[in-house]
Amino acid sequence: MSVSLACLFEMAEPSKVIHVRNVGHEISENDLLQLFQPFGVIGKLVMLRAKNQALLQMQDVPSAINALQFYTNVQPTIRGRNVYIQFSSHQELTTMDQNSQGRADEPNRILLVTIHHMLYPITVDVLQQVFSPHGFVEKIVTFQKSAGFQALIQYQSRQSAIGARTALQGRNIYDGCCQLDIQFSNLDELQVNFNNDRSRDFTNPHLPAEQKGRPSQGGYGDGGAAYPQMANSAAIAAAFGGSLPPGISGTNDRSTVLVSNLNPDRIDEDKLFNLFSLYGNIVRIKLLRNKPDHALVQMGDGFQAELAVHFLKGAMLFGKRLEVNFSKHPNITQGADTHEYANSNLNRFNRNAAKNYRYCCSPTKMIHLSTLPQDITEEEIVSHLEEHGTIVNTKLFEMNGKKQALVLFETEEEATEALVCKHAISISGSIIRISFSQLQSIRES
Repeated sequence: MSVSLACLFEMAEPSKVIHVRNVGHEISENDLLQLFQPFGVIGKLVMLRAKNQALLQMQDVPSAINALQFYTNVQPTIRGRNVYIQFSSHQELTTMDQNSQGRADEPNRILLVTIHHMLYPITVDVLQQVFSPHGFVEKIVTFQKSAGFQALIQYQSRQSAIGARTALQGRNIYDGCCQLDIQFSNLDELQVNFNNDRSRDFTNPHLPAEQKGRPSQGGYGDGGAAYPQMANSAAIAAAFGGSLPPGISGTNDRSTVLVSNLNPDRIDEDKLFNLFSLYGNIVRIKLLRNKPDHALVQMGDGFQAELAVHFLKGAMLFGKRLEVNFSKHPNITQGADTHEYANSNLNRFNRNAAKNYRYCCSPTKMIHLSTLPQDITEEEIVSHLEEHGTIVNTKLFEMNGKKQALVLFETEEEATEALVCKHAISISGSIIRISFSQLQSIRES
C-alpha cells in the first residue's frame, strides 16, 4: 500500500485534524494518542463512539501531513485491528465538535511545559523547585523538540496540576527569560526508566542513572510519547506507529553486519558510515584487506543491525549490488585497521532517536538535505550534487527557520551515491545532513 504525497493532497485538503475510522470499542483514547504522538503534540481528541470513529487535532498541519505520509506506507494497527486515517474536512476542532468527549484542555495531573527564551540550562532539579510548591511532583521527563525545550510533569493529584498551571502559566523561571508555557498533557502516566538530569521518578529513588552498556538515546522522542531509551522492540515499535515494519522482527541480537560485493576502488569507511548511520549508531567499521570488496559494520545494537540488513540488502552503489547479512562475529575487535565511530557526533541516533527510526527506508531516488547555510541557492545545491547523476528536480524550502532541500535523481543508485559522498561535508561552514526521503515527487508550491 503505497500512495504518493501528491495523491494524499488530491484526496483531501491537508488539515491539522485527522479523521480515524474503524475505531472499535476496545480501542482507548490512549491507544490513539500513542499512535500519533511520535509525529508531534496532540491538541485535541474526540472519540465518536457511536460511529466507531475519532477526530484528532495535531499541533500544526506539517505534523498531520507527516503522520498521514508515514501511514500510507505502514498500515496502522491498534490491538490487532486495522484503523484507517485521512485528513478531516474540519480545519479546526471547535468546542461543539468536541462535545462532552473532548480531551482538549481537559485538566489532567500531567502538565506539558514548553520553555521559551531559554538562556540558562533547565534541569529536572530546577523544574522540581519551581513546581513542587504547588503539590507533590511524582515524575519529570524533559526532552528537546522543534518547539524548544519541553518537560512533562506528573503531579500526585489533578488539583495540584490545575493550581500549578494557574499560578505559573506565562511566568519566567529567571528574570527576563525561561518563560513557562503550560498545557495539560493527554498522557495518563509517565514512564521513567532513569533518574538523571533529564528524567526523574521521585517515587522510586532506586532507578539507575543510565542503562548499563548502552549510550543514552532520546528521552521522550520528538512529540512527548514515551520511548524509554529505545531499549526494547515494543518501545521502538511505538516510533514506527505501534507496529514494526513488515519483515522486521525486533528480536535480533547480532549487532555486526557483513557487507560484500562493494566497489573497492570507490568505497571507504566514511562512505559506509554515511549509508549505515541512517539505520542506527555506528560503533566501528573495518574494511577486510584480504577481501577488498568486503567490510564489517558494527551497529549500536541488534535492532539497528536488523534495520540495516533489511533496508540495504540488494541496494546499488558504485555499480555494484550490495549483499548485506549478519556477521558471525559478535563485534569488531579494535585495531589499527578499524575506524572508530562510537563517539562521533555524526551518529544520527544520539538525539531524536524516535524521529530517525520513523524515517528508516530503503534507498529512494529522492534525498532530503538539512542544516544547510541560510543563504544557499538551488543552483549551488545542484552544483554540489550533479557529479553523482542526473538531477530531475529540486526544491529549496524553509522549516522552523532553517533551510532544507529535496533533490530528486533519475535513479536510486545516483541518490545513494550522492548521499554516501556528500553527507556530513561542510558547505560555507555548515555540516550538511542527507537522508533518503519517502516522498515520490516534489510538489511545486
